[in-house]
Amino acid sequence: MQDYIGAFERHLRDDKKRSENTLLSYMRDINQFRRYLADRERVELKDAGREHVKAYMDAMTSQGKSQSTVTRSMASLKCFYRYLNDMGVTAANPVKNIAPQKVERKLPQVLTSKEVDLLLGQPKCTDLKGYRDRAMLELLYATGIRVSELVSLNISDINLSASFIRCRNAGKERIVPLYPAAVRSLSDYILLARVKMVRDTSQEALFVNLSGERMSRQGFWKIIKHYQESSNIRKQITPHTLRHSFAAHLLENGADLRSIQEMLGHSDISSTQVYVTLVNKRLKDVYNRAHPRA
Repeated sequence: MQDYIGAFERHLRDDKKRSENTLLSYMRDINQFRRYLADRERVELKDAGREHVKAYMDAMTSQGKSQSTVTRSMASLKCFYRYLNDMGVTAANPVKNIAPQKVERKLPQVLTSKEVDLLLGQPKCTDLKGYRDRAMLELLYATGIRVSELVSLNISDINLSASFIRCRNAGKERIVPLYPAAVRSLSDYILLARVKMVRDTSQEALFVNLSGERMSRQGFWKIIKHYQESSNIRKQITPHTLRHSFAAHLLENGADLRSIQEMLGHSDISSTQVYVTLVNKRLKDVYNRAHPRA
């Protein structure tokens, strides 16, 4: 079965163009189920039936796994067994028609406009790091791109004169505009800081660490947590918080959902519609607090 698991991973990467994070998630879910079958059921993956899948769901729940984790695992296994069916390895999909309990989707946390201004104002352009950090935060809020997309940007992906960036994810490319403050921050970083931070002239990465190498996701995570602390914002801020804030603030100010979907790079409009629910809830909360008869 290991050969089929490897083939499935290549299928997801090469044919389906899934991201590295998605690949890791699928492989983790499949291998955890495989170990469960070997340890508890003495059954191979290809021989698993509906009763084994249901028992596995119960085992995860009894171990304290969240319903969202169970649901995600079932989605991974369903996709894997569909692949095995197509390859002729199995005759049936044991996960088919097994529906985990519906998970109540949590609304994303967003910052207010004042909190965004406070956070983006934390990096001080008094040294190379300050120029870089200001540009990274400004760009993240200006475009709503994912942190993986942010650190993957190359210098050639930036067009300051036309005020846009070219962003690539899972083999797809999209153009996202920049507001003037983001253009200024990027220009200052590229002209005043990056040129001094990059030691190898062949380095293509837009954002680099103090060693002149491409910034990592972990490196940026530490940066944003540092500025959350210095800003004294009590909300937990992650790189995705700025992505959520970007979308919610655009929607609040009249942007249409399709345009936001395109800028975020969502393949399905339902992923973008969560921001409609979020904005409506915020408006209702404001109404209930402020209306004298509410």
